[in-house]
Amino acid sequence: MRKNFLKANFGQGILWSKDIKNIDLEGDKIYIIHQVLSYGKINQIKYLFKIYKPREIIDVFVNHPKRIYSPAVFNFIKNFILNLKEKDLSANKYVKTSF
Repeated sequence: MRKNFLKANFGQGILWSKDIKNIDLEGDKIYIIHQVLSYGKINQIKYLFKIYKPREIIDVFVNHPKRIYSPAVFNFIKNFILNLKEKDLSANKYVKTSF
């Protein structure tokens, strides 16, 4: 059920580098969470919280950083979506270079 939910709400557009038919919700959790947080729309980010528990999403974001975020998206996700304003996270581990 969760896998069908994932396919219906995110599709290949956000999860473009993996075959959506073969995606593993547990094995690909880090990839899924970062892709949706970085490239998803607000309603897709809300769906992410139906698939994974908030503490799982925060754990992935904090402990498995990916350099795929723009500066604005990184700050929005960190400070408003995940409410990690007080957490000192190095933007260098999250923000992609512009060249």
